[in-house]
Amino acid sequence: MGVTRLKRKDRKNKARANNRVARIKQLLLTPVIRNVDMDELRAQFGEAPKNKKAETAEAPAAQKEETPAA
Repeated sequence: MGVTRLKRKDRKNKARANNRVARIKQLLLTPVIRNVDMDELRAQFGEAPKNKKAETAEAPAAQKEETPAA
């Protein structure tokens, strides 16, 4: 009695295994971020605005005050 090979299933199983190995390798390539000094990072980028709406509302008011005085 001969042995029947399921070729399509064999290809699918090999592809699943290869994809799994590739996914694991990709995850291992990304570096793990540890011991990050958040204050140092914030200092590099400068101060973030606290509230954008409040700043935009103040800016036109300051311009209107300057125009009559000038």
